[in-house]
Amino acid sequence: MTADLFGNAPYCLSSTDWRQWPVHSSWHAVVSSFFTQDVGQRLLALLQQDLVVGQHVYPPQPLRSLLLTPLDAVRVLVVGQDPYHQAGQANGLAFSVSPGIKVPPSLRNMYKELHADGHAAPAAPRLGGSLDDWAEQGVLLLNTCLTVRDSEPASHASWGWEVLTDRIIVEVAQRSSPCVFVLWGVHAQSKQVLIHAQQEMNQPRSQAMVLTSNHPSPLSASRGPSPFLGSRVFSRINEALASTKTQPIKW
Repeated sequence: MTADLFGNAPYCLSSTDWRQWPVHSSWHAVVSSFFTQDVGQRLLALLQQDLVVGQHVYPPQPLRSLLLTPLDAVRVLVVGQDPYHQAGQANGLAFSVSPGIKVPPSLRNMYKELHADGHAAPAAPRLGGSLDDWAEQGVLLLNTCLTVRDSEPASHASWGWEVLTDRIIVEVAQRSSPCVFVLWGVHAQSKQVLIHAQQEMNQPRSQAMVLTSNHPSPLSASRGPSPFLGSRVFSRINEALASTKTQPIKW
């Protein structure tokens, strides 16, 4: 396994040159605008400080969700919070891990609900924790913070990533194309104000639909008043898409 000039493994961030973080061309304007502003420059400087002192920062490609899911292809936007903070887990998509990595607890609950909802037979479960196939179908798996230090959850929260990811949510919400916003837990549900503001501004253009429940983590998945387990979220997403004559997701 080859390390970079900071001694990091391939599953770590190796550069703070945002131009080396590929995104689909439809996202170029949003991304470049952010990183050329003061908030983006400050974020890059903080990331550079972490790398210089030997911190392992994940994932290696923070903007990978914007590479796999073009703006005009977004049919579903799932809002996460923080990348996974253990070695090799975070792959740039919320809730997803790379092939060969043990499936984390929240994702296990997502699979459990997927099976209970009738979208995957227990005899033929999804293999591994990669959700790349969802992203390639138009499911934007977006964490609100896009990097994290090893073993330090939320260590990069409030560094500025939220300015960019809020803008991404707004970009999706202000389109005329149908989109289902999936908000699990209090943190994700705080983004409803952004979505509803765009709905009010763009009616009757906006076709944004919002589904909420508790987070799929073991601590909250079964709790009321809106438990994740039993929510039929995957069927409800496809039903919402079908109501606008939009192709459903093959979960």
